[in-house]
Amino acid sequence: MARTAGRAAARTAADVVVPDLTGRRAVVTGGSDGIGLGIATRLAAAGAQVVLPVRSRTKGEAAVASIRRAAPRAQVELHDLDLGSLASVAALGEALRADGAPVHLLVNNAGVMTPPTRQTTADGHELQLGTNHLGHVALVAHLLPLLRDGRARVVSQVSVVAARGAVHWEDPDWERSYDGMAAYRSSKVAQGLFGLELDRRSRAGGWGVTSVVSHPGVAPTSLLAARAEVGRASDTPQVRVIRWLSGRGLLVGTAESAGLPALLAAVDPHPPAAQDACMYGPSGPGRVGGAPARQSLYRPLRDAGDAARVWDLSQRLAGVPLP
Repeated sequence: MARTAGRAAARTAADVVVPDLTGRRAVVTGGSDGIGLGIATRLAAAGAQVVLPVRSRTKGEAAVASIRRAAPRAQVELHDLDLGSLASVAALGEALRADGAPVHLLVNNAGVMTPPTRQTTADGHELQLGTNHLGHVALVAHLLPLLRDGRARVVSQVSVVAARGAVHWEDPDWERSYDGMAAYRSSKVAQGLFGLELDRRSRAGGWGVTSVVSHPGVAPTSLLAARAEVGRASDTPQVRVIRWLSGRGLLVGTAESAGLPALLAAVDPHPPAAQDACMYGPSGPGRVGGAPARQSLYRPLRDAGDAARVWDLSQRLAGVPLP
């Protein structure tokens, strides 16, 4: 059974053909392990100059070593980044702008999920809103000149939980009450709406930036595993079930296959036109596993009015100006 699952994963991996990316610069958040590491490895193997912003230098150095084992000629550079600190995001933006090289791909992949109790970022925002959404909003704002120079593709990684729910408009930082899953869902809906609004604004303003949305389905990543930084001392029951299913090739994906929708979104030679707004995700039953493909937007991501509202709210909360 394990060999069968491995063969299935290998076939799925062949579904995304990555073109020659020599001379292209890619920034991948959350690239020190799991889905992000898989995406960064594939981009580096295709010749891209990969910028790996990481919170842990130790994990980042291990990720660089892993990428270079897979692609000995890989061009990878580490930078410090804590998406839960707007000052850290600004420092990364300043460093990359000082370097001056255009950015051609930005994959906003990093995230945290369902801390058991409400936690806050360095700036006082609820941890999931601040890390999953506001940190990436600030990153886009600080890198926008480089994204415009590179006529970049921006990929915003959402989640299957964004299929329902909404942004927690009345209390975005969950100060009055806290529900970990609802807060996670709200952060991912906000991230998706922002990504789609970025594309609308770019088309209207002639910025040359294309912004698309993807989701990984369900896979055995570290999101639901033991993570001291979110106050989770042990693996959740959910991740144990996901590992069991994934190991047997049943329904859900693998860490490798879950990165393929974002990879396809990043390199699709014909991204969707404005009137054909869609997202990229696994095409199997329930959209939780299977080969990557374009698919219809989740209902909470379809409201252009909500997207414009998120655009304005995000700038205020992240303290960054956007055109």
